[in-house]
Amino acid sequence: MEEENKNLFDFLQENRKLLQDYAELRIEIFRLQVVRTTSKISGLIIWLIISIFLLFLILIFGGITLGFWLSSIFNSNAAGFGLTTLIMLLIVILLAIFRKQLFINPVIRVLIQQYAHEDQ
Repeated sequence: MEEENKNLFDFLQENRKLLQDYAELRIEIFRLQVVRTTSKISGLIIWLIISIFLLFLILIFGGITLGFWLSSIFNSNAAGFGLTTLIMLLIVILLAIFRKQLFINPVIRVLIQQYAHEDQ
């Protein structure tokens, strides 16, 4: 048994530099994988923020346009913009009700696909 320990100790002493290089290489690979994953997720988050901002602008201008259009139909600014507010409120309520199906699950699927694609 002691000879096996001696052989193992000799092996480790002889290959110490190789083992050290191997460990440093594995750490570097892990670091690069973290950088790649962080970069991809950061890009996805930036794209999501820009998309949300543009969607917000579309909703604002669409709401204003709808408000003026309905105002001309009802011959009343209050009625047109009031109805537009109710329509926007209905959209917000529907988005809140279906948030899991519309937002949470698709984002989870995209993140899982990104992670699974990296492993291949």
